[in-house]
Amino acid sequence: MDHEQAVRQMTDIVARFTDYAGKHLPDDIMGKLTELRAAEGSPLARVVYDSMFDNLAMAAQLNRPCCQDTGVIQYYLKAGSRFPLLAEVRHILTEAAATATRTAPLRHNAVQIFEEKNTGTNTGERIPWIDWDIVPDSSGIEIEVYMAGGGCSLPGQGKTLMPAAGYEGIVAFVFEVMTTYGVNACPPLLVGIGIGGSIDVAANLSKRALFRPIGSRHPHPRGAAMELLLEKGLNEIGLGPQGLSGTNSVMGVHIETAARHPSTISVAISVGCWAHRRGTLRINDDLSYEILSHKGAQL
Repeated sequence: MDHEQAVRQMTDIVARFTDYAGKHLPDDIMGKLTELRAAEGSPLARVVYDSMFDNLAMAAQLNRPCCQDTGVIQYYLKAGSRFPLLAEVRHILTEAAATATRTAPLRHNAVQIFEEKNTGTNTGERIPWIDWDIVPDSSGIEIEVYMAGGGCSLPGQGKTLMPAAGYEGIVAFVFEVMTTYGVNACPPLLVGIGIGGSIDVAANLSKRALFRPIGSRHPHPRGAAMELLLEKGLNEIGLGPQGLSGTNSVMGVHIETAARHPSTISVAISVGCWAHRRGTLRINDDLSYEILSHKGAQL
């Protein structure tokens, strides 16, 4: 196929997958919600979980988004340096977001700063947000689609600590944020924590932590242990589904890290709500593709 035809084909693939990701939760999130519902002892919490699953079933049956707040569309990429459409990827993803907004349909959530005007297309200044990693000697591209809703964005916080605050300071910050804002984000939550030497690094890592599969662990044993301890402690808060109390507050805690300056330690939090709408799509250089997050899915 010629170049223009290839651009149109990739745009169509990504648009259809963006549409799909707004209506179907990924396999690991569905599995975790099923596990948490089975473990719940509170009659009220069980009713709330039942309503969540009824909602998901109706979204699939009616081909509608599973939450009315379809968020700000974000794409996180692992792009091969030899991917043939690399130069057109930003244009392709912007067009895909606008197309999915019409076809799904998705709620219009892109408001231009200072103008305070909704574009009506889920595109605008630097939106959809696109974050890149370039993979050397690869000819494919892996795309994480994420819909960052208003509720799950509310707890997003960051802070740079004096180094003497140590890891205890990180834990205190996490609990301060989660006990203040967590109830607003539609629990049970997936909590992403970034730790680094400056606030911009920590914030980026905290968002990336939300794309790790549920149940995966930080590669360092101390990091993995910290994830489990935070998960246990946050569950003991007892937010329960939709913040109406219950056995669990979180689906998981994921920590991502980067080496820091000796004089600073920064921490940031990003949160995914129970309807954690993310999806992973791998596209090859011949534009064949594989959906990694939703096994058996068809576009």
